[in-house]
Amino acid sequence: MTAKNKSTDVFTKEKRSEVMRAVKGRDTKPEMLLRKKLHALGYRYRLNVKELPGKPDLVFPKFKTVIFVHGCFWHGHDCKRGSRQPKQNADYWLQKIARNKARDQKNKASLEKLGWRVITVWECELKELDPATLPIKGF
Repeated sequence: MTAKNKSTDVFTKEKRSEVMRAVKGRDTKPEMLLRKKLHALGYRYRLNVKELPGKPDLVFPKFKTVIFVHGCFWHGHDCKRGSRQPKQNADYWLQKIARNKARDQKNKASLEKLGWRVITVWECELKELDPATLPIKGF
């Protein structure tokens, strides 16, 4: 193995697969934090409505508004965490993140075309976010 190909992963290939399989697609910590804050403000919502493009994390039918809670790395946010370069299998991950971003843009455009307001909340924003400032009601 050359220095160029030397693995920097601290896990075996099998353990890395196990870790990656455990990454959740819904009910993530950031989602749960936002849901708890919004619920405390009196908002009621539906979760992961599969009939809508992109299965938004939170759907407010009364206000025709949806919220996506995006992980910074997985969706390519321009913050410190989202800008990290993968050390292992970098080509794959950069392409995967680019596909995620393209899919996110397509879903947003489709929802807006259907008359929905689309809000994206980034993982890095959650600690400082005041959910009462989110434009959920009205246009």
